[in-house]
Amino acid sequence: MRFTIHPLSSFIFAALFAAGITACGSGISLDEPIEGPVWWLTQLNGQPVGAGREPQRDPQVAFDRNSGRVSGSGGCNRLSGSFTRTGSALRIGQLASTKMACADAARSDIEAQFLQVLQTAATYRLAGPDRLVLLDEGGRTLALLSSQPSR
Repeated sequence: MRFTIHPLSSFIFAALFAAGITACGSGISLDEPIEGPVWWLTQLNGQPVGAGREPQRDPQVAFDRNSGRVSGSGGCNRLSGSFTRTGSALRIGQLASTKMACADAARSDIEAQFLQVLQTAATYRLAGPDRLVLLDEGGRTLALLSSQPSR
């Protein structure tokens, strides 16, 4: 018995094989959504951020895919703005925030740095099921956030 392979079949097989190798080799999803959970700040500019006495007031953000809005808290003030995400590229538009004074200088400093990091972030990656890493244009880590609030 003699088998012949249609030239088009060879092309299709080669294309599917190449696509499979590329997808399997990277081990990374091209679309890692960040929308849904509240992301709590755990590390900022390489320094751990301790949980406050009022965890609901700790710095955190949430991304809403439907509205294209980001909202949250810097620790003292509520924040909101727009965002766009394409693959792992992230662009957060100009943020608006309330103007309440922080109870202490340390919390105020963390809030200012957090807002700056959000405006500077260019990309992100998910590190496990509950960790979000915000990166600058050079790939340096700016902040680490967790979908689990600190206790």
